[in-house]
Amino acid sequence: MESLNIQQDISLLPYNTFGINVNAKYFSEIRSEEQLIKILSQQNPEFANKLILGGGSNVLLTKDFNGLVLKISIPGIEIINEDDEKVIVKAGAGVVWHELVLYCIAKNFGGIENLSLIPGTVGAAPIQNIGAYGQELKDVFYKLDGVFSDEIKKSSFNKNECRFGYRDSIFKHELKNKFIITHVYLKLSKSHKVNIEYGNVRDELKEMGIENPGIKDVSDVIIKIRKSKLPDPEKIGNAGSFFKNAEIDEKQFENLKKKFNNIVGFNLGNGKVKIPSGWLIENCGWKGKVIGNTGAHAKQALVLVNYGNATGKEILQLAQEIKKSVYNKFGIELQEEVNIV
Repeated sequence: MESLNIQQDISLLPYNTFGINVNAKYFSEIRSEEQLIKILSQQNPEFANKLILGGGSNVLLTKDFNGLVLKISIPGIEIINEDDEKVIVKAGAGVVWHELVLYCIAKNFGGIENLSLIPGTVGAAPIQNIGAYGQELKDVFYKLDGVFSDEIKKSSFNKNECRFGYRDSIFKHELKNKFIITHVYLKLSKSHKVNIEYGNVRDELKEMGIENPGIKDVSDVIIKIRKSKLPDPEKIGNAGSFFKNAEIDEKQFENLKKKFNNIVGFNLGNGKVKIPSGWLIENCGWKGKVIGNTGAHAKQALVLVNYGNATGKEILQLAQEIKKSVYNKFGIELQEEVNIV
């Protein structure tokens, strides 16, 4: 087992941003595709149950894991192809997402600057189809490589095959726990038009006296906004937004507006309206509320936090109570963005 770097009875406390202390029966940190294939080839029945971890920033661990935890730490960023307009960048699944963003900005490759400071690793980004401030991963996604864990077969997926949706992809459904991403390729621009229409990005730039922002200006402003609104997982355990923003029919929104005239909604143009789930949660009285060791954050109700020694079950119970109160008041069923294990 030593040559494969498989450890036994390892605490997962350092490997999840919620700061939940549960144990893994078996644990291995993966640094290459070859090492991954070698471990997947083991015929040990105790390894049949697998949990794949990236940065652990989008997972709530509610119990000990009686199987094999694979922490994907495949490194490396390289330019695969480029011309005067476009560039294709390949990154290992274990690369910290924000480090990839900073690498691209330093080289003036545009397209992911609005995704600055999103926690987690590159390999987790397509699973979630991460998005923020008017950009989504799918806008720049080229392809990804990985391994089917049961057949131990390498494969690649293009954008269409990933079936990206709002914070969604095929890797959350049919391929959940069946396919392990090893590398991601992004197609970025050398003459990028910045997107400053979302949130208060434009206002912040104006306040800083920046009239013609470049991608670094946009990134700097978004980092500033995120730091002011969201708790740092290094200081207080959290996984960012716990729930997806709600999407409801226009008719349901109109009915809610009659009852709650200050309700916030963004028309998606497909007969649906997006409602910030943070607004719903806050209007049910949860913002800043502390229950035992957990609660909804004082600055952003969408972020559930671990104030010290919360268990995963405590945080899950809080999430369920929040869901119930939002449904009772607004008739809207919130959906978790965080993966619950």
